Formats: sequence, C-alpha cells, structure tokens
Amino acid sequence: MKFVLKEKSVLPGFKPTMGFTLFYLSVLVLIPLSMLFFKTANLSLQDFWQAISSPRVLASYRLSFGASFVAATLNMIFGTLVAWVLVRYPFPGKWAVDMLIDLPFALPTAVAGIALTSAFSPNSVLGSMLAPLGIQVAFTFLGIIVALTFIGIPFVVRTVQPVLKDLDRDMEEAAVCLGARRYQTFVHVIFPAILPAMMSGFAMAFARALGEYGSVVFIAGNLPMKTEIVPLIIMTKLEQYDYAGATAIAVVMLLASFVILFLINRLQWWSHSRYKV
Repeated sequence: MKFVLKEKSVLPGFKPTMGFTLFYLSVLVLIPLSMLFFKTANLSLQDFWQAISSPRVLASYRLSFGASFVAATLNMIFGTLVAWVLVRYPFPGKWAVDMLIDLPFALPTAVAGIALTSAFSPNSVLGSMLAPLGIQVAFTFLGIIVALTFIGIPFVVRTVQPVLKDLDRDMEEAAVCLGARRYQTFVHVIFPAILPAMMSGFAMAFARALGEYGSVVFIAGNLPMKTEIVPLIIMTKLEQYDYAGATAIAVVMLLASFVILFLINRLQWWSHSRYKV
C-alpha cells in the first residue's frame, strides 16, 4: 500500500485565498467600475447617445484613438530596434541606456508633459531648430504623438527584449550555413519568432496611450475639436458638474479598454502556445 504525501503550501488553502482575492478585486476594481454603469443608468438612451456622440466628443475620440495608434505603431517599430540593440550588441554605457528605458514608468506624467513642452515649444532649442523647417511640435497633433510615444516605448522594449534573449541562435546559424542572407534570416527566422511579442507590446502601448492624460494635457494645447483628448473632455465635464455626461464617456472608454485587454490576453496566449517548448 502506497501513501502519497500531499505537498503543503506556504499560503493557506484555496478557500481563504480565493475569498481574499475576490474581496480585494471587488473593493478595488469591480465595485468602483460598476459605479460608472449605475451612474450612467440615470440617463435615458437618448441622453446617453447625445453625451457620447456630440461633435466635440467624436473629435476627441478620433484624436485619442488615432494618436494612440500612430504612437503605438512607432513604438512597435523603434522599440523593437532598441530591444535588438540592447540584446545583441555590447557597448559602453549599455546599463545606462537600459535603465533609461524604464524612466517613463517612474517619471510622473505631469513632469514628462512639462519637460516635453519645454523642449519642443517654439521658443525652446529644439522648437527653434524645427521652426525654419515648418515643423511645430508643441500644441499640435504631432506633440500629442511625441508624448504618447514617450510613455509607451517601455512596453514594447520590455516585451520584445526577453524574447530576443531566449531566441535560439542555432537557428540563425543554420540559416546562414544554408546560404541565407542577413535580411532573409531576419524575415524568415527572427521576425516570426518576435512578432507575437511585438504585437503584445503594441497592444499594451496602445492601451496605455489611450488613457494618458498628464503628459498630453500640457503639450496638446487643448483646442476644442483639434487637440482635445478624451480624458480632458471627461475632466472638463466633471468641472462643469456634468457627472452623468462624464460617466457616459467613461463607460465608452471602459468598454474600449476591455476589448483591448481581451486582445492583449489573446495575443499573449497565441505567443505562448505557438512557441511553447
């Protein structure tokens, strides 16, 4: 007769830990988010539709989603290049560059916005250099993209970097031995392996940019119908005591966040299942 000793866990059993998990998530996540829907329920369907589809709000949707998409695309391309350099090439001060990648995580977004505005305003050094070329960054759509790119690049770099580190170099050497050129090795061997990580980084950078406020509000100029983002619209309605209208727009952004979160989870699942050893 065999006796199987059950391995004891350091933490308590399933029931108390699950109970604490549900309580923790309910207090900090589920209950606050559900209040948005309860507050919006006070609106009629017509009022709700009017609140989320006014011309000014629609313009802010186009700006926020469009700028977030452009910034996330730029981060996906150049963030992958940064990750490639950090993984594949040794150079002096590499540790400092690697540390700077995480700076947008630690830096308050308001500080980032003030710094970018000071750097790219028409009277600054960079702004005065770009002015003769007819390029204005601060208080334009381009400035919003710069701010969103700044806060989103760590997501792509930190997502692609470990995949490149774990990439089997033998496959690249085998491709070279078979006569493949550098671009062929990248296109057919390296790129398919890092594509899921690039897409996950893109989705996370897009989601982060979509809800950004502090770094954008200073450099955008906040011109209605032109450079006014959705979070600023919500803040404006709150200052006007239009709580129902603010929560209606917040519900739209919340649903968009759920969709993005679902896509991120699907991309991560696809990445793990496709390259699971």
